[in-house]
Order: sequence, then structure tokens, then C-alpha cells
Amino acid sequence: MASPVLGPAGQPVATATPNASLDLRAHGLLRVGPVYANRSPAELTEIALARGEGLLAYRGALAAYTGARTGRSPKDRYVIAEPGKKDEIWWGPSNQPMEPSAFERLHEKVTRYLQGPDLFVNDGFACAHPKYQLKVRVIADKAWHALFSHCLFLRPDPHAPSHFVPDVTILDASGLLADPKTDGTRSEVFIALHLARRLVLIGGTQYAGEIKKSVFSLLNYLMPQRGVFPMHCSANTNATGDTALFFGLSGTGKTTLSADPERNLIGDDEHGWSDDGVFNFEGGCYAKTIHLSAEGEPQIWNAIRFGCVLENVVLDPWTRQPDYDDARYTENTRAAYPVDYIDNCELLGRGGHPSQVIFLTCDAFGVLPPLSRLTLDQALYHFLSGYTAKVAGTEAGVTEPSATFSTCFAAPFLPLHPTRYAELLGDRLRTYGSQVWLVNTGWTGGSFGQGHRIELRYTRSMVRAILNGSLADVPVTPDAIFGVLIPSSCHGVPTELLQPRSTWKNQTEYEAKARKLADLFQANFKTYAGSVSEAVRTAGPRMI
Repeated sequence: MASPVLGPAGQPVATATPNASLDLRAHGLLRVGPVYANRSPAELTEIALARGEGLLAYRGALAAYTGARTGRSPKDRYVIAEPGKKDEIWWGPSNQPMEPSAFERLHEKVTRYLQGPDLFVNDGFACAHPKYQLKVRVIADKAWHALFSHCLFLRPDPHAPSHFVPDVTILDASGLLADPKTDGTRSEVFIALHLARRLVLIGGTQYAGEIKKSVFSLLNYLMPQRGVFPMHCSANTNATGDTALFFGLSGTGKTTLSADPERNLIGDDEHGWSDDGVFNFEGGCYAKTIHLSAEGEPQIWNAIRFGCVLENVVLDPWTRQPDYDDARYTENTRAAYPVDYIDNCELLGRGGHPSQVIFLTCDAFGVLPPLSRLTLDQALYHFLSGYTAKVAGTEAGVTEPSATFSTCFAAPFLPLHPTRYAELLGDRLRTYGSQVWLVNTGWTGGSFGQGHRIELRYTRSMVRAILNGSLADVPVTPDAIFGVLIPSSCHGVPTELLQPRSTWKNQTEYEAKARKLADLFQANFKTYAGSVSEAVRTAGPRMI
């Protein structure tokens, strides 16, 4: 046995040694460099720091930086369809076709690249329900990507037998740039999903979110074949098993509102709804941290500690305290941590059939009600629409909010046509009688630049009222333009806030903004009009 390395004071210094026995030939890798497989968060943190991959933040999180790519690259995503199933894929900007021969050339390029450098392997699982569980292997060229994978996927028992044959493999060559001329890609970045082989190639980007979202995309393809409705939503439950779902695009409050001290968190982002109930696809959370505060989001704040990853978060150079208000690298700052870092998480990752389903939107036009109930047809209309809005940027002359429609609240991750997922949602809502709500976490009293963001405490009160059943007998009034049903009152919320029209000083301006958004809804929905019933088609805004 080799003698331990000694530090300055004579104490032993831990050194990571490669896994000599791990055979990666099944993945096309005849290894030259060392392989570090299934290391603990402590080892991966040490290795990442030694390799200069990041900094140690206050309370021990690893702070890593992704360089130019600080978010997903949806235009650089390619899909290789299964033989005979090409017509099932929803081809478009997020699902660009790649010929099998082109994938093979790219695969060979990736495996050549991964022969030499240190490699980091993380074996985990997707799907908390044993019946649907898949083994996921990530082979990465960065230690912090392995730590990220350890946080995000379900973790095997470290004392269990180590034999692991993956169902899904991700080759994460973040330092490898594609050549568009020879590789047939749009840019130097590529995320290529081979559906038949359940193999993902990632290159040209260090943004770790591509790893988790690639697996989610595969699950969105595989789960419907097994009768499971895959969902881009968070979920929580209470002591009696009463489960709630929160659908929403980035920045609408999906993670924030599901992390509730009075309920147990099942998961913050990806779930399946089977005949047995709801189950988490993941073992961790990937929370946005811009403007994070201990007062506003205490559970997420407390989860950021040793063993987690901070992505593109600015640190104070002396104290190493994260500055969550500093967006110099990106507004899309993130924290990845195991779900059990949330004190009241549901360790089994499962819940019953949801009684309440909440669609979250951040309406920067300031015209959607903060709280409204949806009929079944309205629920399917808004699910297929997947609306939120982005605020005006700093570019000269840009003063209007920008509407974003991401169907099923998950457009970049859907290999199948959106109506396939809407059918699954409709079946579940009819079978289990779940009530659907639309909660606007955006602006009131005017659009962005004139009004103000709805206070989080009021949104929390609305969600609490939905979940405790206190809105069940409250009278509702249809919105004159959007048709959604607005409760007349909600405990803890000013009554005037519930009716967006009443919060605007200029009624003519409100009417113009509301009709503009209604027009945008109708124009967007033309994509799906021919694939849904008349009842769903007419469940959107009313142009009167």
C-alpha cells in the first residue's frame, strides 16, 4: 500500500485515484487517460478545485462557470429517429433531424476526443417509481459535471453491488467543438439524441443543464409508450397524500412556490403521472438563484451548501459569499442540489393523483388575473399555449414585453407532437377530477415599466388557498376577454388585486394591452387548431 501524501503539518492529504477496473469499451472508449467513477461529492469537489474548474463558495458549494454558453442551446439540438418512427417526431426548431450516418461520424469524433483526458463517470437513475426506473450513465470531461449529475439524478446505494448496465448513456464532451462544415451542425455546439440507442452526445457547451434536459427529452419520448404522462412541472404533497402540480416556464415560480414549508417537496422540475400517481424523474433540484434571498426563499437558500453546484453565480473575492443579485455573467444563475437538501422533501419521490394542478405564468403585459380557475377545455387550451412573457430588454426603442409561447410548458424537450401530451393530460384530468388553476406571478397595475410585480406573499396566499380548499365555494366571474373564472375573494389577498382591470389607472390602455395579448394567443393557437376539438379551440380569449 502506498504511503499517504503528507501536508505541511504532517497530516495526510487525500488524493483521488482512478478506477482501474472500470471498462468503458462498451461505450467505444479504449481508455488512455484515467477514469474517476462514482466519486463522492467531497472527492469531486476536491478534484474540480484542483483542476481549476471552479471556486469554493461560502458554506462549501462548488461555484463553476460555463463561459459563453450560460443557458441551453435549443437550436443546436438534433434527433435521430427510430427506424419506422420518423413520422411520430415533432420536427421543428427544437427537433432537427440528423441522419444516422452523420450521428455515427459525430459519435466517432466524440469517442476520439474522450480517449485522452481525465474522465468522470456518474451512474444514477431516472424515475422514482421502480416500475419505470432507468439507469443513466454520464461520462464527462469535467469533474463538476459529474458532481452536477450526482446532484440531479437519483443516487444508488453506495454499498450496493456495483454492476451497472446503463439504459441511457450521455457522452458529455464539453470541451469538444463541432465543425459545421464537416459535422453538419449549425454551430460548434451539438446535443444529439439517438432515440433507438438511448445515447446522447453533448459538445461545445459547458452548461450543465443540457445533461438533465437530454434525459428529460428521452423520457418525454419513452414514457408515453408506457402509459405515463411526462410533465415539466414541480410537485409537492402533504401528510395525507394530497398532491399538487405546478407547471410553468423558467422564471414563473415553479421551484419557489413548490418549496413550501407546510408541504413535502416531491421534486422541482420533471415528473411522470402514471396510473399509480405522480413520481419524480430526478433526485435533485436545479433552481434559478437570481435575486435569491433567505427571507423570500428560505428552503432554497438553506439547500445551497457543501455538495451542491452553483452555476455562473458571482462570489465576493474575499468572503466567497454568493452575490445573487449580480447578473454580470447571466440572469440564468443556478444552483444544483440533491432534493433531500430540502428539509421537508418527500424522500420516496412519489405522491398520489393530484387534486390541484396549477399553471404558472409571468404576464409582463399586466392583464391576466393573478388567480383564476379553468374549465377542462380552458386547461387544455392553456396547456397547449404554454404562455409567459419576457420583459423588455435594454435595447434602444424596445419598450414592449415579449410574449413567449412554449407549448405544454416544455416545447424544447418534446420529441412527440404537443397534442399527444395534451391528450394524456386530458385523460388524467377526466379520470381523477383534478382542478386546474391559472396563477399569474407577473405584473399588476400596468405592464412592465408602469405597473409592478405581484408580491410573492400574495401569490403564496393564493396558492395556499387553492391547496387548502378555501376557494371551493367562492363565487367566480368570467374575465370579459380571457374567459377564465376569477374568484371574488381570496384570504390574504387585496380584493382589488384579483381583478386586473381595476388596478390600472388608464382603462383604455388596459383594454388595448389585453386585446393585444388576446390576439397573440389566437395567432399562436392556430398551430394546434386543426388537432383539437371545437370546445378546446374556442376556450381561449374572446374577441368581442
